Amino acid sequence: MLAWNKKNLFVLFLVAVTSFEALANWQPLPLRERAQVIDSITEQRIKALLPSLMTEHGVDMWLIISREYNEDPVIKTILPATWHSARRRTILAFINTPNDGVKALAIAPYKVGNTFERAWDKKAQPNQWQALVDIIEHYKPRNIALNESEHWGHADGLNVTDKREFIEALPQLYHHKLVSAEPLAIAWLETRIAPEVKILDELVAKAHDIIAEGFSSQTITVGETTTQDLQWWFREKVLSLNLQTWFHPSVSIQRSDKVKFDHEDSFTNGYGDQVIQPGDLLHVDFGLTYLRMNTDTQQHAYVLKEGETKAPNYLINALQKANVLQDILTGEFEKERTGNAVLKASLANAKAKGLKPTIYTHPLGFHGHGAGTTIGMWDKQSGVVGTGDYPLHYNTAYSIELNNAIYINAWQKEIRIMLEEDAYFDKSGIRYFDGRQTELLLVR
Repeated sequence: MLAWNKKNLFVLFLVAVTSFEALANWQPLPLRERAQVIDSITEQRIKALLPSLMTEHGVDMWLIISREYNEDPVIKTILPATWHSARRRTILAFINTPNDGVKALAIAPYKVGNTFERAWDKKAQPNQWQALVDIIEHYKPRNIALNESEHWGHADGLNVTDKREFIEALPQLYHHKLVSAEPLAIAWLETRIAPEVKILDELVAKAHDIIAEGFSSQTITVGETTTQDLQWWFREKVLSLNLQTWFHPSVSIQRSDKVKFDHEDSFTNGYGDQVIQPGDLLHVDFGLTYLRMNTDTQQHAYVLKEGETKAPNYLINALQKANVLQDILTGEFEKERTGNAVLKASLANAKAKGLKPTIYTHPLGFHGHGAGTTIGMWDKQSGVVGTGDYPLHYNTAYSIELNNAIYINAWQKEIRIMLEEDAYFDKSGIRYFDGRQTELLLVR
């Protein structure tokens, strides 16, 4: 079990593994130490990141209002690690002051961790809304940003009742100062700081290791193990490592039969519960959650037939073409370029090279399908209104998710190589957190 060293608070701690045995022995941090890491990162984000974001987006005051068990998605990224939900009504106020940076206030019935100044004395002022109004009148902000958004559910967390009661309590002269916090909320959610990048580097490596073990003869008994057996093996494996999945894994098979590829069906039920057989092309979609970060990975494996030592050349070639599509897409990443522009250029370039692409890449971080720049959806290859019009920014993470269709003569049908690998985008360009799949995993 790893020990927490306060002297290097943000030098994160996950040990790389290179074998199944090492993976089995790997243990994430104990829960108390996870809480220390989460709270330390949250404090750094509020003190070092938020001031620049509020200034950039011209926000004087940002209010996040939630009631217990109906949490705003943003507040869940800010609450102390020991708070699994808001308590009663919890109001967090961030005020961008000219001299003291961002003041973080909690107008809440309880103390909210160590980063927030307690700003409501219930005995002195029983009305929580009036306590908030008193703060607003003290700071006199030029604008008050609320979490409302048409295109991002992540930034649309203010519910109807809280907004109504707040406006009823707010003096009329401040009503015209209410604005959407959408740009600020998205920037907060999509921007990664150094400790989070380190977490993702190591967590993606763990996801790769788990997939490699799942797609092996250590886990699969050819002719007996089914796709649903494997899905639940992934769930049990993650639980045994004291980690979490943010969605139920899917495992599907493409093989030499008459079944045609169906995108929705392959990701929802993997064409049903199938027994894994020699000659099958396996696919998994799998994601981990740890320290508030998420991974999202898709890879393939080939089940060797008797006498085979490698996958058929036609499948090796199919994977290589999907890797080319990855390169085309990531080569189009440029700061301030919209997701729709990247999508259009990538598809045109790929088709010019003889590929048959579908691209559906999304941001990654606090959420598996994160806030930020959307680069296509599998059913929206002409662009995505709203989220696809949003530009790329540095210090952001993405699941490079796509597929390339290719006709396999030996099977007399078209298959899809569906890949998803997590990457980080900054001034130096885009890089994969733990590399990407360039060779098929083999089940012997």
